[in-house]
Amino acid sequence: MGLISDIKTIKRKDPAARHALDILLTYNGMHAIWIYRFTHLLWVLKLKLIAKIIASLARFLTGVEIHPAAKIGKNVVIDHGTGIVIGETVQIADDVLIYHNVTLGGTGNESGIKRHPTICTGAMIAAGAKVLGNIKVGAHAKVGANAVVLKDVPDYSTAVGIPAKIIPNEKSSGAVCSLANKK
Repeated sequence: MGLISDIKTIKRKDPAARHALDILLTYNGMHAIWIYRFTHLLWVLKLKLIAKIIASLARFLTGVEIHPAAKIGKNVVIDHGTGIVIGETVQIADDVLIYHNVTLGGTGNESGIKRHPTICTGAMIAAGAKVLGNIKVGAHAKVGANAVVLKDVPDYSTAVGIPAKIIPNEKSSGAVCSLANKK
């Protein structure tokens, strides 16, 4: 989950990424992920107030809000990160692509329970999408631009519209991943 891996992943997933220095200096989504990793470590070490203060500063600097308690896998790309909100109990697996103005949020105010989405391996969340509640977006599933997703999206399916409708493809089985997020 290092710097080199992050840069290679962005280069692979973003056709506008020109070279490593460009990515290193100008990709606010990547900067947000790096700061999140530090704040998550602080959170795990029970330095929660410090983690939240640094996360707030990161939001100011990058335009991306990631709660330090969220769990994010490797090779996650936040492309054009401005306006992204990732809630406290969100789980994001490996190789996920998230575009700007996405909300991975809760639907209630209970504490001590999982109230945010789980995004499975290889999923893509398009610009402006809202994925809300303790639901899963399946492996290699896609959420269309500005969709409002309130129920599970099966593996390899696409969710579009308000509220989102599920469009299966030939690989869809109706199953939703059982996220093996190692964090």
